[in-house]
Amino acid sequence: MKIISLKDVEKKKVDMKGAEKAFKQMPLSSKDGVPVYSYRVFTVEPGGFTPYHQHPYEHMNYIISGEGVLVNEKGEQLPVKHGDFALVLPDEMHQYRNTSPSEDLIFICGVPKEFE
Repeated sequence: MKIISLKDVEKKKVDMKGAEKAFKQMPLSSKDGVPVYSYRVFTVEPGGFTPYHQHPYEHMNYIISGEGVLVNEKGEQLPVKHGDFALVLPDEMHQYRNTSPSEDLIFICGVPKEFE
């Protein structure tokens, strides 16, 4: 069993091409012995975004705070806000963008542990 506060988890800059003002934390990962899913927490500062990308696994997201858009394969910007859940299917192009002028967009991202 493990309990950890997010404030105690190291925050690292997302170092992928196409990311801007985005940071990742890994509160629960394979290092903790998770059997199936790892939980990552992303913080996207105002004006920031994750890369527009795809990968061969799904991820399930929960918006902890803030607001923004989830850009889909068609380039549509789907609004997301505190309390929303989002599912990105395998191989779906996607990107999170923070649309707030002053508040961080923070969301949980659950992925298969093999792809953390």
